Amino acid sequence: MSRILGHRRIATVLAAVAAVPLVVGLAGCATTPSSGAADEADPIKIGVVNDGDAQWAPFVAAAAEEGIEVELVNFGSYEQPNPALAEGELDLNQFQHIVYLATYNVNAEQDLQPIGATAIYPLGLYSKKYDDVADIPKGETIAVPDDASNQARALLVLQSAGLIELKSGGSIFSDLADVDTDKSKVKVTALEAALIPTSLPDVAAAIINNDFVTDAGLTFDDALAQDDPSDPNALPYANIFAARADDTENETYLKLVEIFQTDADVQAGLQESSGDVAVPLTTPVEELVASLEKVEADTLAQK
Repeated sequence: MSRILGHRRIATVLAAVAAVPLVVGLAGCATTPSSGAADEADPIKIGVVNDGDAQWAPFVAAAAEEGIEVELVNFGSYEQPNPALAEGELDLNQFQHIVYLATYNVNAEQDLQPIGATAIYPLGLYSKKYDDVADIPKGETIAVPDDASNQARALLVLQSAGLIELKSGGSIFSDLADVDTDKSKVKVTALEAALIPTSLPDVAAAIINNDFVTDAGLTFDDALAQDDPSDPNALPYANIFAARADDTENETYLKLVEIFQTDADVQAGLQESSGDVAVPLTTPVEELVASLEKVEADTLAQK
């Protein structure tokens, strides 16, 4: 997601906190899908979560040098950019991984598609109370994201850290019901990803999505445990640019993907905003699409 690890990216207890406000004033689609070319009068609207990340300013600048005007549309939570894209309020979004996109497509009966990869980010466990996983007492509570894709990945991190045991052994479909409470060291609760940073003092530790680590006053080096983004089996957690199905061959959009993947300042910003943990990707689009199709099929089979 951006980073989600979406993408980047699906609840048992929800914090009673006001939602982060959306950027308002979304306009119509800036392209005509049938033409495959951007309207020179309109900017390309790209939905992101946290437009202050260091890669975005150089990305917008690099696009401008190529004659492409980009407008970043910032969202406060992961639930919002995909509906905005599907409804034509955005041209692209970049915040999620393949598993998150597959879950959205299946549940919303949509067909958003990846048009390029950005990076894989490790998903980490953080705490304000403990400096080591071994210090977390038995019976304490750990928070995980409540969205299905990120929750499954979070539970796998906790299992790898020896804090819980999953009845099924763990998969991209694991949820709180899979936690074997009798064999687990800790309890697990689910919260909206954007709210976990403010809730961190109330729990022993939490899995925090990369977009929100700094919001918790932490750095990526503070992670007590994390998964391995270099594992070949991690492809479903590759973060991607997503477009509507009719726009997958839009040359302007593909050029923007190329700029993101190859511009030195953009890549330097990506590392800065990720705390040097991002693993940049230039995965062929056909591999991203194949991964999406598999996860969608597996998701449908679970219904």
